[in-house]
Amino acid sequence: MSTVVVTRLIDAPVAAVWQVFTDLSRRREWLTAVTRVEVRTHGPFDAGTVWRETRAMADGGEVTEEFRVRECEVPERFVVSSPGIGADYRMTYSFVPVISGRHRGGTMVTVKQEGAPTAPAGRILALIFGGLAAETAEGVLRRDLDDLAAVA
Repeated sequence: MSTVVVTRLIDAPVAAVWQVFTDLSRRREWLTAVTRVEVRTHGPFDAGTVWRETRAMADGGEVTEEFRVRECEVPERFVVSSPGIGADYRMTYSFVPVISGRHRGGTMVTVKQEGAPTAPAGRILALIFGGLAAETAEGVLRRDLDDLAAVA
């Protein structure tokens, strides 16, 4: 299993950051790598919410992934899962208010992505490209949080 953790301070209150991040209909507007979002469920963002997201890749291609909210504690944290090709992913997003210091009133956002190979080929690729895949995932997560900070 591979784990990547990224944390970013955002100078906006938790409620505002949560609202931006969980408004699936507007994700394409602020996530620079996202080219298409298709919300598959109706109602508020909560456990059971499903959406498909298409992202532009560095090589010029695109990749589409489906995400399902597994756990949701508004506005503190949520967990999503995504089946991949040869690996399954689980991401935990947490939103913690900054209560002291010069960033008081801001939000500390942490994303923990865990990936587990699901097929023999995925296990082999994880052994060969594990570090590179982790660096790539970390870069994507950092860019997403930078985009979130810019809009929140």
